[in-house]
Amino acid sequence: MHRSNKFRGRRTHGRGKKAGRGAGKRGGKGNAGLHKHRYITTVTVMPDHFGRHGFKRPQSVVGSDEVMNLRMINENLDKWVAEGKVKKVKGKYVMDAKDFGVDKLLGAGSITKPLKITVPKASSKAIEKIEAAGGSVELPE
Repeated sequence: MHRSNKFRGRRTHGRGKKAGRGAGKRGGKGNAGLHKHRYITTVTVMPDHFGRHGFKRPQSVVGSDEVMNLRMINENLDKWVAEGKVKKVKGKYVMDAKDFGVDKLLGAGSITKPLKITVPKASSKAIEKIEAAGGSVELPE
């Protein structure tokens, strides 16, 4: 005999008034009732649960440098000379980073050709490597 048969004709089958439903008797699941019957919990345990907090600075204000690595320059120098973006003067490559929209030069990779580059910012490693290859870095500022 199944347990439910025992309760035939009995309204709640031994579960009390609301207990046979989803999350009855517990006031709902999860965050149910945080603005109603669980308001004290909200106030005491998690006061920052509702609403927006803080702000994000606009990207136009934050800004970030457009960077280029030595590896990319080394790989593309001859192609850029052919395209007329970089000049070759007395065996030295002369380049202005502004023509490429670059704000900062970084030192990843290596450079094997002598390069004279004008760039707003450069890492110390990049300057070191360019000078070691017989080139120079101009920082106009």
